[in-house]
Amino acid sequence: MSRTHRTRVIGSTSLALSLLLATGCGTSGPGSGDTMQVWALEDAAVNEIVEQGIEAHNGSHETPAELVTFVNDAYKQRLQVALGSPNAPDVFFNWGGGNLAQYTSQGQVYDLTRTLEDNPGFRDSFLPSVLDVAAVDGSYYGVPLLGVQPVVMYYNRDVLDGAGLEPPRTIDDLYEAIDVLREEGVTPITLPGAQGWTQLMWFSYLVDRVGGPDVFQAVSDGEEGAWEHPAVLEAMEMCQDLVERGAFGNNFSSIDYDNGSASALLATGKSAMFLMGSWDLAQQMENNPEFVESGALGFTSFPALEGGAGEPGAIVGNPSNYFSVNSDSEHTEAAVDFLVETMASDEYVDELIAAGQVPAVEGIEDRLQESDHAEFATFTHELVSEAPTFTQSWDQALAPDAAEAMLTNLQLLFLGDLTPEEFAQDMESLR
Repeated sequence: MSRTHRTRVIGSTSLALSLLLATGCGTSGPGSGDTMQVWALEDAAVNEIVEQGIEAHNGSHETPAELVTFVNDAYKQRLQVALGSPNAPDVFFNWGGGNLAQYTSQGQVYDLTRTLEDNPGFRDSFLPSVLDVAAVDGSYYGVPLLGVQPVVMYYNRDVLDGAGLEPPRTIDDLYEAIDVLREEGVTPITLPGAQGWTQLMWFSYLVDRVGGPDVFQAVSDGEEGAWEHPAVLEAMEMCQDLVERGAFGNNFSSIDYDNGSASALLATGKSAMFLMGSWDLAQQMENNPEFVESGALGFTSFPALEGGAGEPGAIVGNPSNYFSVNSDSEHTEAAVDFLVETMASDEYVDELIAAGQVPAVEGIEDRLQESDHAEFATFTHELVSEAPTFTQSWDQALAPDAAEAMLTNLQLLFLGDLTPEEFAQDMESLR
């Protein structure tokens, strides 16, 4: 069977029909018969890599696999309805963390802990901080599917050099740089404040630096009073202090990330720094290639907080995306074999690197050195490899209603329309 025929794509226009199929109404849907269903998001570059893994699997197993892809907006609802039904997938894409925990709490995900213990070479091939995001209550329910995406501090080397500055290593260095850059007439830091998730990067890093990863873990676990933890309130105060210092300029609330204008501000030297996910390199290469090719684009880790409880090497962002196995699958053994034989194989890892990703795999430094943008790839891999913890983006880890409220409140907080105490009280009321 050809690659094209073996992949089905379900978009938002077919969501109603797909929901009927998931509940067993209408014709036979995914997850039925003798075919192992692998569900993922629609992504041409990545899907082709997964297809190659499926072809290798099909060449050596009696149970053939089929890739079914979905557009992002339809996928979460589709999966939520499908799991537990007769037509659920055998292997499914997820974001790990809280997104995965909602399914493990319903007993819908196969426990891979024993698989990892029985295959130590497979287990140890993954970066621990990334693999741990697929752990729930001490057991593992997924393995990394894609590359790592930490949030890093980008900077314009020419702008910092012109102001006599080095990339800030500590928060105090950052404050000093903000003051110097303002005197130079440069916006110190780009912040696309039209979208709350960009402000979340600052908030989540500062919470971690002030109080360590356990503070957010308490929030994620829904513990009473977690939003009112002193570290959370202090981080909010620090966010507002940055705004008052002029760190983000006067019009940050009108800057949008998706249209490329935020990245352009850094590239053109109108700002000096930009806190953003590792994916912004692709944005810069697409829209401002001369900035990257000139060597003016720099990158470093988020500043440390002297005296804070958090470790300087801790990072936040999107650790990876994950593949998990449906606990009710009729093809559990084949599904597990697919993960073990594919997700850390040399062929799969090499294809991810060729696609511009940094796989969550140990010992690939030499291969990354030979890749496009080797300096950034090796920096990213080292950053994640050495991280004591990798906290998942809060808006992915929290329930959708809490995440939406948090992002709305963050925008109000950065605008000064909400106090830290009001923010915390509102979030506590949703707990």
